[in-house]
Amino acid sequence: MTGRLLYVCARPQREAAVAEWASFRDGLGVASDDLVHHDLVREPLPADLERYAGVVVGGSPFNVTDPDKTDVQLRLERDLESLASTGLEGRTNVMFTCFGIGVVTRLLGGVVTLDHPEGTGPTDIALTAEGANDDLFGILDPRFEALTAHKEGTAEAPPGATLLARNDACPVQAYRAGVSLWATQFHPEPTAEAFVARMAVYRAAGYFDADAFDEVAALVRTVSVEQPTLLLRTFAARALAA
Repeated sequence: MTGRLLYVCARPQREAAVAEWASFRDGLGVASDDLVHHDLVREPLPADLERYAGVVVGGSPFNVTDPDKTDVQLRLERDLESLASTGLEGRTNVMFTCFGIGVVTRLLGGVVTLDHPEGTGPTDIALTAEGANDDLFGILDPRFEALTAHKEGTAEAPPGATLLARNDACPVQAYRAGVSLWATQFHPEPTAEAFVARMAVYRAAGYFDADAFDEVAALVRTVSVEQPTLLLRTFAARALAA
């Protein structure tokens, strides 16, 4: 195992992918050379995942509930399930975010639906009692703000997972599963400005009213990302200390 981390990209849009890598690098608090970028859309999953101290998985415009999936999306989802197994078995530390939580939920036997979407912008999240005692989430405030933009979600944590954070709009905001896997519905990595830049890439993707871009962006700029960043810093410290 090396002292490096791996960022796995699930975004077809290169501009958004490069920006997301930079957001994770800054959020984790590591140097560029210490966060390897792997484009899972265009390259299969590396075979040597155990050499990395930890892996973070970014978001995607893909949805687990998509009715018509391309071969690329199907292969990408299979690769993410394989990656999840490394975290579930404790072979490395893994954090899935946004789209990835749906992949892991389905793998564990949970149900992902379109019943729990959240709009683009800040949301209030509350830790569960288990979250307050978790190795990662336990360092966070009992209630905190984070950024979301997703079309699907789940009503309850999948079998075998421990619910760590929730809110009324989306009952499962984060959980832990297996030995060293965490999954979040919210985005822990972007600053407000980075999120606004991502909004520009996905302006016509149906996450928000394109004509209301300026109003949504203004709301995004009110959010504090101190707690989500602390989550990433704690994940990096835990992984690199192992």
